[in-house]
Amino acid sequence: MKKRTPPSSLAGNSPAHQQSAGRDPTTINEFKYINERPVDDISLNFFYKPHTITLLAVSIFGVMYFAFVRDQTDVQENIWAGMVCVIFFFLIISVLAFPNGPFTRPHPVVWRMLFGLSVLYLLFLLFLMFQDYKSIMGIFYWFDPTLRAFHIDMDKDYAANCSDVSLERIWSHVDVFAVGHYLGWAFKAVLIRHMGILWAISVMWEITEITFAHLLPNFAECWWDALILDVLVCNGFGIWCGLKFCKLLEMREYKWASIRDISSTSGKLKRAVLQFTPESWAHVRWLDPTSTYMRFFAVSQLVLLWQLTELNTFFLKHIFEMPPSHPVVIGRLVFVGLFTAPSVRQYYIYVTDTRCKRLGTQCWVYIAILISEAILCIKNGRELFERTQVKNIVFWLFIQAVISIMFVYSCMLWHKYVDGDDSQDSSPVKQPSREFKDSAVLSGDSKGPEYYVHPVFVAHAHGKLKDPDLNRTSYDIKIKIV
Repeated sequence: MKKRTPPSSLAGNSPAHQQSAGRDPTTINEFKYINERPVDDISLNFFYKPHTITLLAVSIFGVMYFAFVRDQTDVQENIWAGMVCVIFFFLIISVLAFPNGPFTRPHPVVWRMLFGLSVLYLLFLLFLMFQDYKSIMGIFYWFDPTLRAFHIDMDKDYAANCSDVSLERIWSHVDVFAVGHYLGWAFKAVLIRHMGILWAISVMWEITEITFAHLLPNFAECWWDALILDVLVCNGFGIWCGLKFCKLLEMREYKWASIRDISSTSGKLKRAVLQFTPESWAHVRWLDPTSTYMRFFAVSQLVLLWQLTELNTFFLKHIFEMPPSHPVVIGRLVFVGLFTAPSVRQYYIYVTDTRCKRLGTQCWVYIAILISEAILCIKNGRELFERTQVKNIVFWLFIQAVISIMFVYSCMLWHKYVDGDDSQDSSPVKQPSREFKDSAVLSGDSKGPEYYVHPVFVAHAHGKLKDPDLNRTSYDIKIKIV
């Protein structure tokens, strides 16, 4: 092994050295793995090297060109162009400065830009929070003047003639929204990957619809619509398909070849397409027979946060009067769905891995968005919430808490008495991290083909963290062990 020794004046004052001083390096790495995951096995260096000067030059010249050549006679167009330019430069900054998050496929730039969009959305919500209802609707009318003609019919009866049950009538309710409902639950299953938690969210959402039906008329459904179409068909079939898809991905063997090593054109094209698939697929274990009460309540909190996410969707489009098919409604659903993926992963690691002491940045922003949306709905829906039946809300809160605790506790009992052996072995808390596996290879307890081990973990594995040069360079170099 060869060790590169930097000048002491630079190494001792490096940010990495200052950050590592007085901290547990395992904790630092566990948080960094979910907040700033590195890209492994880079073969095309051009796509992963920083091009900051080139990006700055292209951005400045592009803005200068459009600023001088475009027509500036229309004030509305000028405002819109200025907003687009601000968003563009904010996304450029997010590419340069924001963390990757827990995912790196197809490219970290995609997840950095998504994180930048989420921060912009949070800032937009905070801005709307300090406007009155008329001003907010004026902003929406400026974006889409056709919204002036749309109003929600509060007198429409959504649960009419429920005693008329027939196969034809049930089939008539299967529309594009039912397909979207099914796809949404399949996507939730891919994100959460736990049958008990998914069914808890499904059952509790139907109770939520019944509780808030006096505020949101479209929540009123016939019993067969809620039980058969929603719970069994859309929710149940979506959960089943999503979990089956996860099982297929778990059984797949992930061996990635560099596109440079593929000779055929078809093989190169296939490898390029596979870049948009997951790099790996980890088995998820939210609960363990020996889970602490904090982990128990954290999983219950996930169920409640998911209810808030769903409620915000319906209250936002009802209070600010937008049709379900409006691009703003659809765009928000797609955006929240995409941003939920890294947030759930960060929350999972934070809840299940005791070495991770900090909540991921993307998950933090996601929770802030949920709370901001709820505050915006309460502030601008005073007339709607004045009709709230307090006993229904108290009953809903009680049922939410009871069902969450009951489902989560039942899952713990299942893992303890039915699936105990498997859960004991595959619990994320009991699994050694990548660094501890590397240490096992060094000590001869484990065999592996070729490992790149962080120097600080090499030193910890042998108990020889005494070389000051190694200490200073522990966050700047890598050692290859064959």
